[in-house]
Amino acid sequence: MNPFDMMKVYGRVAEIYRLRLGEAVSAYGVAMRGAASAFAAACRPQDPASAWRDTVSYTFDAAQRSLIFWDTMRQRGNNWIAHEKAGKPPLLAFDYETVADARTFARPANYALVRILPPAGVTLDPDKRPFLIIDPRAGHGPGIGGFKADSEVGFAMKAGHAVYMVIFFPEPVPGQTLADVSLAEAELVRIVRGRHPTCDKPVVMGNCQGGWAAMLVAALDPDNVGPIVVNGAPMSYWAGNDAENPMRYAGGVLGGAWTASLAADLGGGVFDGAYLVDNFEYLNPANTYFGKYYTLYSRIDTEPARFLEFERWWGGYFLMNREEIKWIVENLFVGNKLAAGKAEWAPGKTFDLKAVRSPIIVFASLGDNITPPQQAINWVADLYPTTQALKNAGQVVVGLMHQSVGHLGIFVSGAVARREHAQIVDLIEHVEGLAPGLYGMTIEEGHSGAEVKYDVTLTELRVEDLAVLQKYSRKDEIPFEVVANVSQVNARAYETFVHPVLSAVVTPEMGRALRAVHPLRLARWGLSDLNPHFPSKALISLS
Repeated sequence: MNPFDMMKVYGRVAEIYRLRLGEAVSAYGVAMRGAASAFAAACRPQDPASAWRDTVSYTFDAAQRSLIFWDTMRQRGNNWIAHEKAGKPPLLAFDYETVADARTFARPANYALVRILPPAGVTLDPDKRPFLIIDPRAGHGPGIGGFKADSEVGFAMKAGHAVYMVIFFPEPVPGQTLADVSLAEAELVRIVRGRHPTCDKPVVMGNCQGGWAAMLVAALDPDNVGPIVVNGAPMSYWAGNDAENPMRYAGGVLGGAWTASLAADLGGGVFDGAYLVDNFEYLNPANTYFGKYYTLYSRIDTEPARFLEFERWWGGYFLMNREEIKWIVENLFVGNKLAAGKAEWAPGKTFDLKAVRSPIIVFASLGDNITPPQQAINWVADLYPTTQALKNAGQVVVGLMHQSVGHLGIFVSGAVARREHAQIVDLIEHVEGLAPGLYGMTIEEGHSGAEVKYDVTLTELRVEDLAVLQKYSRKDEIPFEVVANVSQVNARAYETFVHPVLSAVVTPEMGRALRAVHPLRLARWGLSDLNPHFPSKALISLS
């Protein structure tokens, strides 16, 4: 690029920055004026007696709320410590039994297969195909697919299906790679199929990062995988819309994949999942630092139980090996190599999504700011640019779009489980009979007396229609290729000049010490009974 063109680019960037800064300042001004108006309306004149009564009432109420709030924070810290000491088991609302432990495989991985035990009143049909659910290993622990009774696990069992889950342990097996994980998960699928030899092939359901993991398994072993359900799963990593999906820019701000390698090297060769959780937290700082705590404070009579249960899962940080996170970042989130068939799992061997022959159901949400719909569905157009190409490949893809629910709500919302996941379970028995093509799934809610009923409609769509999700016909993805190239250069420089030094200097003990004082962990054990200067337990007993 010549200097003149470069100056035009700089000028355009400066103009966009000026416009967006102006929009931000304007929005801030509107919010402040609204807050000032509300404050002025509340400051109405009162007689002295009423003002005194209100002041005393507010003071006592605020004191009680504050005491219970800080005691809830203490309980959160104690729960975190107890969960750590227990080995961070899966946080499932169901009992389960271990079927296979992948740490004993020829190529070991820190994964296991568990069978969910049906609760009282639920009868399984031995003739129905089993479900296998893969939860995301993205900083947190397993269990989100069965966190509540009304969940993916719950509705699959209510429909009579045996349900299995792929869980994982807090620490990776030394030397474990992403290829080891995928091969282990493929073996777990074969074990499930072997336990149900007279049934159709198992349904494999993947949540978030578990979604692309399910697709990798199906690419490795298409003969043993039945219908696939990918919920809120990123598959087209450069996709999104300008000004709507800021997380997709994060990888390029500091120059690409080398930062993940740095974090792993500072951890003594282990990557701390708390960094991934931090990324999620930064997406909505208002909620992270104020919103969720104000919700707890304002609903202090009813909110603590829900807050503590969710925080037990949210605060369970799991680890990855350096090579695992390096592969994920370089091949997926920065490199975007999966749909292109360039993501190698062994020298000369790549994951080929065109090898997947099972029907695929894609569940996304317009309210998801972690996996925007474009990242969840654009891979279809990357693999099959036209409707005819999709049909010629004999592939069936069904898309389901929620209008508003956030990323975590896709997995943990009881309302979403009752409306969407229950209908997905019912659809599984019919999806293999569909003619090849792309279909849109819509759910209409009806009532029969007091009972809520749902009607599902499948409408055939064109692959070309996916462009409706884009503002700029995907032209805004072009710069990400430059970012990927820059990332490769930076990563090679890092591996040459920095990695050898840090790997020689940073010991595993130093890595553990650094993880212990990570701000997310510190906020938990620092506000617990471990802290002798945190007196909320004594104060709450006096209130």
